Amino acid sequence: MERPLTKNIRPGEEPLSLEAYVRMGGYEAVRKALREMTPDDVVKMVTESNLRGRGGAGFPTGRKWSLAPKDDRRPRYFVVNADEMEPGAFKDRMLLEGNPHQLIEGIVVSAFATHANVAFIFLRAEYTLAARRLERAIAEAYAKGYLGRSIVESDFDLALHLHTGAGRYICGEETALLTALEGNRAIPRAKPPYPQTSGLWGKPTIINNVETVVNVPHIINRGAEWFRGLSRGSDGGTKIYGLSGHVKHPGSWELPMGTTIREILEEHGGGMREGYSFRALLPGGASTEFLLEEHLDVAMDFQSVEEVGSRLGTGTIIVLDGQTCPVGMLHNLEHFFARESCGWCTPCRDGLPWTERILAAFEEGEGEPGDLEILAMHTQFLGPGKTFCALAPGAMEPLKSGLRYFRKDFERHITEKRCPWR
Repeated sequence: MERPLTKNIRPGEEPLSLEAYVRMGGYEAVRKALREMTPDDVVKMVTESNLRGRGGAGFPTGRKWSLAPKDDRRPRYFVVNADEMEPGAFKDRMLLEGNPHQLIEGIVVSAFATHANVAFIFLRAEYTLAARRLERAIAEAYAKGYLGRSIVESDFDLALHLHTGAGRYICGEETALLTALEGNRAIPRAKPPYPQTSGLWGKPTIINNVETVVNVPHIINRGAEWFRGLSRGSDGGTKIYGLSGHVKHPGSWELPMGTTIREILEEHGGGMREGYSFRALLPGGASTEFLLEEHLDVAMDFQSVEEVGSRLGTGTIIVLDGQTCPVGMLHNLEHFFARESCGWCTPCRDGLPWTERILAAFEEGEGEPGDLEILAMHTQFLGPGKTFCALAPGAMEPLKSGLRYFRKDFERHITEKRCPWR
C-alpha cells in the first residue's frame, strides 16, 4: 500500500531538510511542470486524476482551477487554507509539521497552473510548531531557487508568504479567510462572485486545503492514472483519516480513498477501549451527521458517505461510546459553534446560542417537552440556504441526526429531570 503523502514523515523527529527532501525526489514535480508542461497541461492532469478537495466540501480540484477566467490580465493569487480548527480535525497538522517542503512544492506547481505569482499560507494561529518549520522551509526554498524569481531557471516567478490567522474558526471559511488576509475582521462574503473571479483584493484567487495541495506533486510525477489507482473508488488518491474518542489507538493514517469505517476503527484504531462499547460516530468531523453500527462497512469516500446521510468532510472520525451522554456531546459541540460564530447574520448569531442554552438546560435537568420541537425548528431555520455561510448549517448536522437517533436520551433527560449518565 503506497502512502505518498506521509512516507517521508517521521513522527517525533524533525522534518526533512531541503537537501534531504531533494535526495528523496523532492521538487522533481516543480522541474517537470515548469520546464516541460504548460499550465493547461497541469490543470488537465489534475482534472483527470479525480483529485477532490480535502478540506471538507470535496469540490473537484482541477475544475476549481479551471474556473478562473483565462483572459483576465489582473494579478492572481493562490491561497492555502491551513486554518484547521474544527474539533477532531488534526490531519493537516501532521503534514505541515512533518513535511513542509512537500506543501511548498505543491504550492509552486499549483500557482504555476493557475497563473498566480503570489501565494499565501493562511495558518491556524495555534499551530506554532508548524509555523516555525514552515518559516525555515520557505527560507530554504528561497535560498535554493525553488521560490522567488525564475524558479528552476524557468520564466515563472512566485512569492510565498506565511500568514498566521486570528485564532477563530470562521477564518477557515474561504471568503472569511480572504477578508482576514486583507487585514479586516474575518466575516464571510456573499457568493457569487466566487473567489476564482473575485477573491483576494477583488482579484482571481484559488483557495485549496493543505491535504489537497500536497497531492499535486505526486500527480505530476507519476500521472493521473497512477493516482486514480491508489483509490478503491472513483475519487482519486489516498486519504488521511483521523480517529478520536474512546478507541484503543486514536490517531491518523494515510489509507486508500474508500477504506471502510470498520477497517479504520478496528484494524487501525484497534477497536473500542476495554469497558467501552461503540454507539455512533461522526464520520467527517464535528459538522457531519452521526452514523451508527449498521454503517460501519460504508466506504469512506464522498459519494458513499453521502448515500447514507452524512458527509466525508475532513475524514476525521469522532466516536461516541455507550458510556457518554449524547446530549452532553451535542451540547459541547454546539457550545463550540456558538462561540465561534462571527455574528454576521442573525440566524447564526442568535440561533446557535439559543440552541446551546436549550441543550445546557437538558443537561441540568431543566429540559421541557416542547424543547425538542424548538431544537428541530433550529435545524431547519439554521440549515443550508438560511445563513450567510456554512458554519451554522454545519453545526446543525450533528444535532439533526442526534435528534433522530438519540430521541429517547433526550426524553430521559426530561422525565428524570437530570442527566442519566451522571
